[in-house]
Amino acid sequence: MRSSARSLGVCLGELPIGRWNDITDVPGVLVGHATLVSGDGALQPGQGPVRTGITIIRPHSGNIFTNKVPAAVHTINGFGKVTGFEQVRELGWLEAPIALTNTLNVGLVLDALVELAIKENPEIGITTATVNILVGETNDGYLNDIQGRHVRKAHVWQAYESASPGPIEQGAVGAGTGTVCFGWKGGIGSASRVLSTEYAGYTVGALVQSNFGKQSNLVIAGIPVGKELSLHSSRTPGMDNPFGQADRGSIMMILATDAPVDVQLLERICRRAAAGLARSGSMLGPQSGDFVVAFSTANRIQQEPQGYLKNQPTINYQPFFIDNLFQAVIETVEEAVINSLFFAETVRGRDGHIAEALPIETVLRLFHL
Repeated sequence: MRSSARSLGVCLGELPIGRWNDITDVPGVLVGHATLVSGDGALQPGQGPVRTGITIIRPHSGNIFTNKVPAAVHTINGFGKVTGFEQVRELGWLEAPIALTNTLNVGLVLDALVELAIKENPEIGITTATVNILVGETNDGYLNDIQGRHVRKAHVWQAYESASPGPIEQGAVGAGTGTVCFGWKGGIGSASRVLSTEYAGYTVGALVQSNFGKQSNLVIAGIPVGKELSLHSSRTPGMDNPFGQADRGSIMMILATDAPVDVQLLERICRRAAAGLARSGSMLGPQSGDFVVAFSTANRIQQEPQGYLKNQPTINYQPFFIDNLFQAVIETVEEAVINSLFFAETVRGRDGHIAEALPIETVLRLFHL
């Protein structure tokens, strides 16, 4: 059974972690997966082998369309096929769960979530507004029959209905089933930080779908692990794996907090995710889609509010608090990426392609553990 980096003695950052050290440490946040693994051998487009899935992040357990949450998005590098970003930029809220899947499955996942939203809110498009669905993706085609678009409505609804608080599954699960990170098996990773009690002990959590990075660039807690592994390994993993030989691929980064921050501060939070990504060794390569979504579970927005004035507490522009908040974002993104590697197990996919698990014992020796 694979474990987090921290549980094995590799601690990143300075701030304290939450109970589970994952995004569900933010009260109310739920995460669910559906993992699809079937078939072996040669690729038969549209049939298999299948190494893919879906991950759903729910900001709260209620009806998100009628109880929206403040949100922001940021595109670090736009080489990707995300949906729903523009309305979040314009209005500053989420009104549906966030879904992560593979690149060619975005349309089917979006359709399934539209149907789910209509099922829960029959008035959509008739007596009230339409719904904005946010779907993120990375390309798992190295291991998966991506043309098959095997994630269907039943899987989307399964992930939504099974979403639960922590601890969440990480590694080669859900939307991370077929992804590759720094030439090793990547996947879903998560982490959390608790802000100083001076600042009410608010929590920041991150969840990533990692599928990027050049092998030699991997950095863990400041140590150039990728270079060291290359020097001490008799075999370079994934020589036919394009994600291991250049800084390409993609990453989705989802940030959550229970701090009552406004949309402007959420936008600033999104932009700081790039610093955490860089700490892991990403060079933000030109063929990488790097996207960030941030939301607050505080100060929900009603679909049909009463009156035109709001009276809700919002964090002031207080530099010391914001320093603490930004540090939490950077640390959680960095650790979530590393956890996606530590939790993931070796996966053999289509045409015999292999994404090997990060050699944990070798890595630990670099930390004298």
